[in-house]
Amino acid sequence: MSSFIFPVILSGGSGTRLWPVSRKHYPKQFLKLTSELTMLQETAMRVTHLRAPILVCNDSHRFIGAEQLQQLGIKPTATILEPLARNTAPAIILAALNALQHSEEAILTVLAADHVIKDKAAFHLALEQAVVQAQQGCLVTFGVVPTKAETGYGYIQVEDLSTGVSDIVRFVEKPNLATAQAYVEDGRYLWNSGMFVFKAATLLDELRNLAPELVSSVEQAYNAASTDLDFIRVDEALFAKCPDISIDYALMEKTSKGKVVALNAGWSDVGSFSSLWDVMDKNDAGNVNIGDVHNIDSQNCLVQSENQFVATVGVQDLVVIGTKDSILVAHKDKVQKVKDVVQYLAGTGRNEHLLHREVHRPWGKYDSVDNGHRYQVKRITVKPGASLSKQMHHHRAEHWIVVSGTAVVEVDGTETLLSENQSVYIPVCAVHRLTNPGKVNLELIEVQSGSYLGEDDIVRFDDVYNRS
Repeated sequence: MSSFIFPVILSGGSGTRLWPVSRKHYPKQFLKLTSELTMLQETAMRVTHLRAPILVCNDSHRFIGAEQLQQLGIKPTATILEPLARNTAPAIILAALNALQHSEEAILTVLAADHVIKDKAAFHLALEQAVVQAQQGCLVTFGVVPTKAETGYGYIQVEDLSTGVSDIVRFVEKPNLATAQAYVEDGRYLWNSGMFVFKAATLLDELRNLAPELVSSVEQAYNAASTDLDFIRVDEALFAKCPDISIDYALMEKTSKGKVVALNAGWSDVGSFSSLWDVMDKNDAGNVNIGDVHNIDSQNCLVQSENQFVATVGVQDLVVIGTKDSILVAHKDKVQKVKDVVQYLAGTGRNEHLLHREVHRPWGKYDSVDNGHRYQVKRITVKPGASLSKQMHHHRAEHWIVVSGTAVVEVDGTETLLSENQSVYIPVCAVHRLTNPGKVNLELIEVQSGSYLGEDDIVRFDDVYNRS
C-alpha cells in the first residue's frame, strides 16, 4: 500500500472493566494480555507494512506509549497528547490535521490500541477493500461478522454484503440478548468495531458540514499546540471547550458517504474478562490460567495471578484475578459490573483504581513493597543512562541502598558513586538526584521516613523529561 496511508492509533481508553489488571494510569492497552507483546504493540505491528503510526494518547501515558513503540523500533510519525478525554471524534480530527501536514492525499486507518485481531491476513484484505472505498470519497467503518449473540457491542445494519462492502442502513446501540440473537439470525447485522478508513480531507469536509463547531474547536486547540520533546501537546484550555462526542455520533450516523467493510478476522475489543477468556487458549477443562495457578475439579474459569499461588477447587465460570494489591472474584456472567468496583474505589478516596503497586516512570519503575506509620519501603529500578529529576522533599528523608548496578547520587551539590551494598542518606529538604551511569538496570531499596510520604511532596528543580 502507498505511503500516504497513515495508521492512527487511539490510545486514550482507561479499561475500567479489566480492573484490577488495568488501572487509570496504566490501562489495558499497555498490558500483555494475549501475547508477549502489549496490546498497543500488537496494534502497531498489525500495520508495520504502512508508514509509522500517528499515536493519539493521554498526556499521562506519553512515556509509556513512546517506550513501548521504541521497543519495537517504531518512531511514530507524531505523538499527539490529549490533555483530557474528549471521546473519539476530537482525537481523530487531531490526527487528520496532523496527517494533512504530511500529505494532502492522506488516508487515515483509525485503530483502537486495545483490540485483538487474530487473523492479520484477513484484516489486511479487508483494509485493502476499505482503502479502495476511501479513495473514492467514502467514509468507511469495519463491521465484524458476529460469532454469537453479543450484548456488549453496538451493531451496524447493512444493506448487501455480497461483495464484502455495503451501504450502511443504520447504527444500533448495544441490544438485549433476545434482540442480539435476532440480529445474528437475520444476517444483516455486524458488530461495530470502532475502526475506520477515510481520507483526512474528506473527513474534515464532511464534519465541517455536519458539525462545524466541533472541527473549529479542535482546530483551534491543535493550532495552539506546543512541542514537548517528541510530543505534540494540544492546548488544554482550548481542547477543554471541544465537544465530548464519538465519531459515530458526530459523523458516521449522519453522513450519506458511509460504507461498511465486513471483517472476519478473530476480532475482539477485549472489553471484559469474559471476552478475554473467549480469545485465550484454554486447557481441556476450559480454563485459562495465567501465572502460578492450579485447578482441581474446576471448569471454564479465567484465573490470573501476578505474584502468588492461586488454587481453584470445585468451581466453574469464575474470573479470579490477583495482583500485588488487589483480588477480584466474579462470575463470568457478571463481569460487566467490574466498573462498579472502580466507581466504589474512586468514591471512597482510595487509589487502587489509579495505580498498580508497581508504578512505571519514564526513568524506570518503583514497587511499594511495604508501608506503615511514618515509613515506606520501595524497590526502585532505574534504566541504563536514565536519571530521576533533581528534587527535594519537605516532609520526608530517604535512605538508598544499592542492590545491583551502579548509582551516581548528588546531594546538595556533592556527587557520590555507589555500587552494590553501599548506601546513602538524604535528609529532609536536601536537593538530590539519582542517575544510572551504567549499561544495566540499577536496582536499589529506598526507605522513606517522615510525617508525610505522598508522591506530591516533590519539588522539581530540573527534569530531563520536562515534568512539572
